[in-house]
Amino acid sequence: MTQLHDLRLRLLVQQESERIAESQPTDLDLSVVQARCLCWLALLAEAHEDQASDAERRSDTEQAMGWFADSMRLRDVIGVVSSIEIPLPATAGEDGPQPEEDLGPQAA
Repeated sequence: MTQLHDLRLRLLVQQESERIAESQPTDLDLSVVQARCLCWLALLAEAHEDQASDAERRSDTEQAMGWFADSMRLRDVIGVVSSIEIPLPATAGEDGPQPEEDLGPQAA
């Protein structure tokens, strides 16, 4: 079941990346978006771990387990998001010179 969850999450993230890339193809660097998402996810996971520790100190085992489970899910999401390969923007070859044009005149 975990593998199915990981695949579903990967698909959702990739679909969202494609949607973002199509809506803003020239103004957006998906690697920056990925890095920012990873930073926020790490902060959320840390906050959930802190909440779990706080609940454990208060002897609220059920609440501690809930916060801890959420932090582990966030860690799983971090793993999935960080493993997604973001394609580099296509810059060379579309409007610029082709490699053959850069070589200059060829000796015959």
